[in-house]
Amino acid sequence: MLRQRLNDTLKAAMLGKEARTVSTVRLILAALKDRDIAARPRGVTTGIGDDEILQMLQSMVKQRRESISLYEQGGRLELAQQEAEEIAIIQRFMPSQMSESETVAAVSETIAEIAAAGLKDMGRTMAALKERYAGRMDFTKASAAVKQQLG
Repeated sequence: MLRQRLNDTLKAAMLGKEARTVSTVRLILAALKDRDIAARPRGVTTGIGDDEILQMLQSMVKQRRESISLYEQGGRLELAQQEAEEIAIIQRFMPSQMSESETVAAVSETIAEIAAAGLKDMGRTMAALKERYAGRMDFTKASAAVKQQLG
């Protein structure tokens, strides 16, 4: 479903002559094709699922946020603006992000469900969160919440 949305957006952007959208969606599709090829040895012949696509999109946004801070430090504001525009385009394909309070509630709920007792269960807790909330949760914030609740 997400693949189809990406392809439809690319076609519409090409017809509308939206250069930034065309280039960003092409970057997404190229990264998606790389992931599909990398998944073939695992027996995934039809391409990666939407969960993995959402994780890929999330990492693309994270990379661009890091680039923005570096560009701003270097005084390259036009490049920082370009990265911000790409983030906005990528986020069109992602579900809305959970708020901080929703994240803390989801962490508490997951800890209770898997009966996590201490910091030794942090990996198990994070794995469960990634499985349930891929693409919707900022896992950096979630990791801090897990540490706080288990520690």
